[in-house]
Amino acid sequence: MNFILNVLWFVLGGFIAGTLWMLAGALLFLTIVGAPWAFAAFRIGRFSYAPFGRQAVARTRSDLGTGCMGLLLNLVWFLLGGWYLAIQHITFGLGLCLTIIGIPFGLQHLKLAVISLAPVGTEIVRT
Repeated sequence: MNFILNVLWFVLGGFIAGTLWMLAGALLFLTIVGAPWAFAAFRIGRFSYAPFGRQAVARTRSDLGTGCMGLLLNLVWFLLGGWYLAIQHITFGLGLCLTIIGIPFGLQHLKLAVISLAPVGTEIVRT
């Protein structure tokens, strides 16, 4: 079932969303300062291509994206646009949840809203 929903998601907008996230990650990676956020954008892009059957969770291992540095990176991300991205996903999600057929897709937008708020220090796992 997740495969069918992921195919529908990909065809009906997931391709565009994931590609835009990948483009944003490439642009961030061009600047040396934006590299930590580029990896987060790539992660969200892969998640945007096929979100059904996957979930964003906090990383358990210690590295650059966890601890105090991860908190600082997420704070900068949130202030410079994470809140705006989350509002967009929430708006799309609530709009899709108004129809019975759109509820599964709306819930995926709400998952994307959560990771859009603070993507540094998260990883995508299968559920």
